[in-house]
Amino acid sequence: MNKRNKIIYWIATLWLSLGMLSTGIVQLVKMKQEGEMMVHLGYPMYLLTLLGIWKILGVIAVLAPKFPILKEWAYAGFCFAMTGAVFSHLAVGEGAKELFGPVLLIVLTFVSWYFRPADRKPALLKNQADGNAIH
Repeated sequence: MNKRNKIIYWIATLWLSLGMLSTGIVQLVKMKQEGEMMVHLGYPMYLLTLLGIWKILGVIAVLAPKFPILKEWAYAGFCFAMTGAVFSHLAVGEGAKELFGPVLLIVLTFVSWYFRPADRKPALLKNQADGNAIH
């Protein structure tokens, strides 16, 4: 991996981790504004706890060395959670202001995933990148 790609990876990953960790904590402690948003979107309050835990665990998985399969699941979870947030906000008629955060986190998820170093990819993906796909 060249230096430019490594810098892109770490900038995207750190911003993604900060965004997911901060929103995860806010959801876990059930801040008033977050609770009001969940009610407005039509979701039960217990979903805040679940999302908060998953986001925090996802950040740990993405930042921790090794465990490449777990990282794939964390990236997928981030994508599912944030696309769900976008569609939820659209479903209740909200505009760009409410979509900015989730869309930014989706972009950061894809950039971090795409630029991740080889040692953070599952073995099958490393082999395919080297032209040695397992058949």
